[in-house]
Amino acid sequence: MPNRLAAESSPYLLQHKDNPVDWYPWGDEALARARAEDKPLLVSIGYSACHWCHVMEHESFEDAETAAVMNAHYVSVKVDREERPDIDSLFMGAVQAMTGQGGWPLNVFLLPDGTPFYGGTYWPPEDRQGMPAFRRVLEAVADTFATQRGDIEAQGEQVRAALRNASAAQLRPGQIEQRLVDEAVELLGQQLDGRNGGFGGAPKFPQASVIEFLLRAHRQTGSASALRMATFTLDRMAVGGLYDVVGGGFHRYTVDAIWLVPHFEKMLYDNGQLARIYLDAFRLTHEPRYRAVVEETLDYVLREMTSPEGGFYSTQDADSEGVEGKFYVWEPAEVDEILEAQNGPAVRAYLGIEPGGNFEGESIPTRRRPAAEVAVEQGLTEETLLGMADEALPKLRAVRDQRVWPGRDEKVITAWNGMTLRAFAEASRTLGRDDYRDAAVRNAEFLLTRLSDGGDLLHTYKDGTARIPGFLDDYAQTIDGLIALYEATLDLRWMRESARLAERMVALFSDEDGVGLFDTSTAHETLIARPRDIQDGATASGTAVATSVLLRLARYLERPEWETRATAILESVNQAMANQPIGYGRHLANAVAHLSPAREVAVAAPDGAAAVAAFSAVVYDRFEPDALIGVASEEAAELIPWLAGRPMRDGRPAAYLCERHTCLPPVETPDALRELLASGIGVVWREM
Repeated sequence: MPNRLAAESSPYLLQHKDNPVDWYPWGDEALARARAEDKPLLVSIGYSACHWCHVMEHESFEDAETAAVMNAHYVSVKVDREERPDIDSLFMGAVQAMTGQGGWPLNVFLLPDGTPFYGGTYWPPEDRQGMPAFRRVLEAVADTFATQRGDIEAQGEQVRAALRNASAAQLRPGQIEQRLVDEAVELLGQQLDGRNGGFGGAPKFPQASVIEFLLRAHRQTGSASALRMATFTLDRMAVGGLYDVVGGGFHRYTVDAIWLVPHFEKMLYDNGQLARIYLDAFRLTHEPRYRAVVEETLDYVLREMTSPEGGFYSTQDADSEGVEGKFYVWEPAEVDEILEAQNGPAVRAYLGIEPGGNFEGESIPTRRRPAAEVAVEQGLTEETLLGMADEALPKLRAVRDQRVWPGRDEKVITAWNGMTLRAFAEASRTLGRDDYRDAAVRNAEFLLTRLSDGGDLLHTYKDGTARIPGFLDDYAQTIDGLIALYEATLDLRWMRESARLAERMVALFSDEDGVGLFDTSTAHETLIARPRDIQDGATASGTAVATSVLLRLARYLERPEWETRATAILESVNQAMANQPIGYGRHLANAVAHLSPAREVAVAAPDGAAAVAAFSAVVYDRFEPDALIGVASEEAAELIPWLAGRPMRDGRPAAYLCERHTCLPPVETPDALRELLASGIGVVWREM
């Protein structure tokens, strides 16, 4: 008989609806029962694409004896971390404070009032590799709760205090100076994996925010070291198993240090972030390999992760047919059968599909060996080998599409859609892809209608229903995407929506001192502490993204109070950025923006004129992260004041390049604008 989770919409919760565990979703009913029966709560947190979450479900939550222990001693609660990032963040912080580590599945024991007092991640069904059996943990915690209640309550109070003080402990203000950027680049250089790219060892995660900072630091200072670290890491990720060579898109992380063997789940947030970072690298270097990754990744999102309504789905599982990675791996004979006999061995050699494989006897396709090296080995020219691979990959994908697909979590998460919206919008303008622009517009319409309640954002949507008030990152990432969509279309509607949502964001999430921002709004339930995560994780923190959009909107709309707040937030994390640059990449990118003058490009031309597209294309072809752009008109100047007083020249279209309202003489051709942007010369003329 299904449990209470059968009434939920989350695919992760629905996966557990037939467990013999008497699961509750998070909410007042579970908390009220815990208080009434004076029982501890066991809160188990995961997500639908989590491989080890599936393993623990099969081993423990489907086991009748384990479920009997849980049902006898606990009020058991299942939480989808993607639906409730506030609960996940709060209890992950608690477990990390108690044990020094975290991850998913996350299992946390709470007092009846909701205070965590013990927790961990995966526990096996039997004692294994130094880990106690889950059932033994359940029985020990229940016994301690019954016999040592005072000690547990004291432990809970310590955890409560630690959670409330956690964000404040990281805030050591300091002025934002150029040396912060320079020293962060130097420290990251010391932490770089010089053999494989990326930072740290196994498991290895893409660090999109750190790479964003390095590209911006290079753009600002010319640092060759920053550019080398960024491009080396991007190159190594794109040729390893982290990247799906056959179908496009990135898996979540690799279990090794060399980017070879991934955990095979695919997350929308990774693909939205990384597509944009590879696009930045393309704009900076104009290397075709970066453009290819952008298009293959965004094409994958359009093909496999986009709903008919225009929303982007959340995740794809690692497992299919109960086996991790089965959908993605190959055997040599299978490839030879698909390809022409003379092409198969050469293509396999290039893609690393060889006898014995690189993953449990089978092969994850990669491009780890240089094409030139493989071509010599196969007696081919490099051009011929690459042409053979280009012909082979669609054939392999067509065959792979006939396999049993991994499960897909079809809920739409606002924040992750916002970051993917930005990627599509920026790619549309740089790559000239109208289909990307159309996808971005549809997604923006979807977010502002289906995921809006009275003008305020909601967090998640599935099966026609949106729910849960939006969190800080929902607002910040949506604003970020809408700004990019304005720049891609120059439609003032999207800038107006950005400004409106920014007003609501500041009103809903501001802390008591009027400087920082909480992750939850005044519309959310009261937890034992109000979450405020300022450090980047798999995605940039809500505070970091909010800071970046406030800084950018302040410059677009001449809102000095937003720049003051963004600067205050940056100053509050000064020491954290200096000490832990890997955890504060987006904040460091914001620091570069704060230290760099905005470059205002005002185009004077009739609305819709070809000259608007021609001038704007000059900006979009370059890596100009501090450029602001607009088409001068009376209507536009009411919203974007620096567009006022920018006339055409004797009836001919013109472009004005300004820094903080100090302008060079207007130019009448895109080539002349390109020269101004590239010259780096100071401003030599001021309008009177």
